[in-house]
Amino acid sequence: MDRKQHIAIFTTASLPWMTGTAVNPLFRAAYLSKDGGRNITLVIPWLSSNDQGLVYPGNITFKSPSEQETYVRQWLEERTSFKSAFSIRFYPGKFSSDKRSILPVGDIAELISDEEADIAVLEEPEHLTWYHHGKRWKTKFRLVIGVIHTNYLEYVKREKNGRMQAFLLKHINSWVVNIYCHKVIRLSAATQDYPNSIICNVHGVNPKFLEIGQKKMEQQQNEGKAFSKGAYYIGKMVWSKGYKELLQLLGDHQKELPGFEIDLYGNGEDSDQVRKAAEKLELAIRVNPGRDHADPLFHDYKVFLNPSTTDVVCTTTAEALAMGKLVVCANHPSNDFFKQFPNCRQYNDSKGFVDATRKALSEEPAQMTDDLRYELSWEAATERFLKAAQLDQASTANLSRTPSNTFMSTSLSFKKRMEDTSAYLHYVASGYEMSRRAFGAIPGSLQPDEELSKDLGLPMPPRKRGSRS
Repeated sequence: MDRKQHIAIFTTASLPWMTGTAVNPLFRAAYLSKDGGRNITLVIPWLSSNDQGLVYPGNITFKSPSEQETYVRQWLEERTSFKSAFSIRFYPGKFSSDKRSILPVGDIAELISDEEADIAVLEEPEHLTWYHHGKRWKTKFRLVIGVIHTNYLEYVKREKNGRMQAFLLKHINSWVVNIYCHKVIRLSAATQDYPNSIICNVHGVNPKFLEIGQKKMEQQQNEGKAFSKGAYYIGKMVWSKGYKELLQLLGDHQKELPGFEIDLYGNGEDSDQVRKAAEKLELAIRVNPGRDHADPLFHDYKVFLNPSTTDVVCTTTAEALAMGKLVVCANHPSNDFFKQFPNCRQYNDSKGFVDATRKALSEEPAQMTDDLRYELSWEAATERFLKAAQLDQASTANLSRTPSNTFMSTSLSFKKRMEDTSAYLHYVASGYEMSRRAFGAIPGSLQPDEELSKDLGLPMPPRKRGSRS
């Protein structure tokens, strides 16, 4: 009898850090495992106590991986209302303060045994493989699927010497994704293009938002009006997350928006600057700390304004639509998925922004059809993922692994030989501390340190010469 197909989902963040790569792969694991037809493992980073304090909000820290796993599973169950059958494993990670990202330490592919190594899903494959040093992912797994989450080039362009950095990063990303992934799924056309990639939004929304939207629809049907508040925006409070564009648009068109009010919610490094910039405008702009978007505080807002163009597919936009709200956003590739929703109003320029905002504030949202509501669900997202990855018909038996002893075989095509040579060069370069650091790796990240090794039950690293016992 054929055994169940095993899918290992590797991602770059974990709860309680409320970022897209913590939340979306978690839901993906839950819904892929729901029917019991596959064995699913979610592989997430474990951080040292110091790094936890830098990353996790509300002074939340964990003494052990099992304690964090309990937290993650409880959070998920409260939102899905079913117990998930997938397993969780932790890889050693370190937080890079300059990149505001968690980076893997050591060869994290080793966490999956060769017997289980059917399919790997790399959530943010470029991020996971920039400094990978170990067995090649394509050799370890029969099939490697990369899911592109982040528009890294757009973020880098906003930094000092941004265009040069973006040029170099584009080529590095293409290099590592090509040598480590068989298939690439881009959530939207806002991401960097990759050869032989497919564009498909394989994310859904937290089921709680659809429940809120259902209640609002019933309220509209019974009372005629379900929204008593005006406009708001929620997002990490950094300039690159749309706050710069929003305040610029509002500042340029204050006279055309008399009596306009908006509430901003978020936490982030630029909170003080955002607050000061908002105070300079004549409009009523209230800046508030961040909260969970499902909080009852947000249920009665009618219009969600989101001018951000750095997202790939904005989670909060999808959540606002699921709650039955009107959304005003830019006509941008990151928002293409939302064009199918009548409550999504897209604009091309600043005049269009003013017109769309005024119209949204004067109207009531349309009631969403069952088909459109389903498009936002994780059930639909899982179907799209299986189809895009061509796993809806695949089985372990028909996934072929490239034998390692053919690595440099003369029978391979020129393209294959070039790819293998390229992978070998990356392996060599990623194995030296000097070259790793030259490309931005965290110092000492080639192997886990003593604290990470102890926390995860890994072999302790050899002591350096001259160290005391």
